Amino acid sequence: MERAVQRRFVGLTAVVAALGLTATLSGCGSDAGDGDVTLKLVAADYGSDAESSSEKYWADVAGKFEKENPGIHVDVSVYSWKDVDREVAEMVKAGNAPDIAQIGAYADYAAAGKLYTADEMIAIRTGANFLPSLTAAGEVDGNLYGLPFVASTRLLFYNKGLFAKAGLGAPETWDDIESDAAALERKGVTYPFALPLGQEESQAETLMWMLSGGGNYTDEVGNYDIDSAANIATFQWLKDHLVGKGLTGPVAPGKLDRAKAFEAFTEGEVGMLNGHPTLMQEAEKKGVQVGMVPLPGIDGPTKGSMGVADWMMGFKQNGHRTEIGKFLDFAYDDENVLSFADRYDLLPVTSSASAAMEADSKHESLHEFLSALPNSQLYPFGKTSWAQASETIKEKIGSAVAPGGSPEAVLTGIAAEARQADTAK
Repeated sequence: MERAVQRRFVGLTAVVAALGLTATLSGCGSDAGDGDVTLKLVAADYGSDAESSSEKYWADVAGKFEKENPGIHVDVSVYSWKDVDREVAEMVKAGNAPDIAQIGAYADYAAAGKLYTADEMIAIRTGANFLPSLTAAGEVDGNLYGLPFVASTRLLFYNKGLFAKAGLGAPETWDDIESDAAALERKGVTYPFALPLGQEESQAETLMWMLSGGGNYTDEVGNYDIDSAANIATFQWLKDHLVGKGLTGPVAPGKLDRAKAFEAFTEGEVGMLNGHPTLMQEAEKKGVQVGMVPLPGIDGPTKGSMGVADWMMGFKQNGHRTEIGKFLDFAYDDENVLSFADRYDLLPVTSSASAAMEADSKHESLHEFLSALPNSQLYPFGKTSWAQASETIKEKIGSAVAPGGSPEAVLTGIAAEARQADTAK
């Protein structure tokens, strides 16, 4: 999820040729003279190399779909998470929108009237099968535009081996985190608590800490509340009790990206950090024994975890409403949903696929993440200003815990920019 992959995939040329798929980039809807429709799909890459690329998944889905739906061809372009949202934005701006996009945000396109609603595309059974908490996050003005594609939740990860050497138990509170980190620091652990507030994905780390301190990005009616008393107190605690005491490692949190923190965890250099399911698999491959607990809070475990979802949407530009709906109904079949989730150790977004995963002992390591999903808190995806607010958070939040920094001043400044963006939208 929101994973930065350095390689860029601009299509399925080799795989498409092997499968006999139609390879046109026009997205204009028909092959010369035969009335066939070509759907242009742009998707994000969840893999880390050519072998694990999402390109293979979409080639398989497209090939099966075409066999069942003669006359509808699917042309797929897969881009890294660093590029995909920008690529789609440029396509839309140039008047060459894809028919289907699987990316990180939908609200701007919905507000501009560029997307079909779910009711206009997919079968009732498909829409009714989405997990309710994710469906709510995909709505703008009561209409579902962003179809949840895949999800994950967050737990606190700790290195069991390092904890055993230090004689520690799993943390449940912030005080536990501080005392455990201090004990790990005395044992020479490089990152007692890795706190990635660099620009890669610090909006996620920020939300996790806000939730554990009783705050959130928005209030109960959906207004930005980034500078709430609870959020300011949370970041003041981080500054005073972790960063200021030298318990977050050799790289300043504002300079530490998630990928670097995760890599250090898989190398056995991190005592604790907030993580998602994919990290679990990568760490265990390297021989790191992983412990996982709900995010510790002020007085005990946080009741609601942070959740993340990515989105599928259908663009109106080419008028392929019916064909888009057929493809999406096919893509959300349990077999396809579970195949993707299994490939990347992520969570399915439909009730039936979630039940199947929960009943399968093969996925036992994901069950704790799965149980946290229904009550998870997501970003305010439905706000058209969220993309801009998220960028402001990524750029500035690290300074809230820097030496000489003021959590209150930084959060107040971020909140002001977010509210201004919200008003402008």
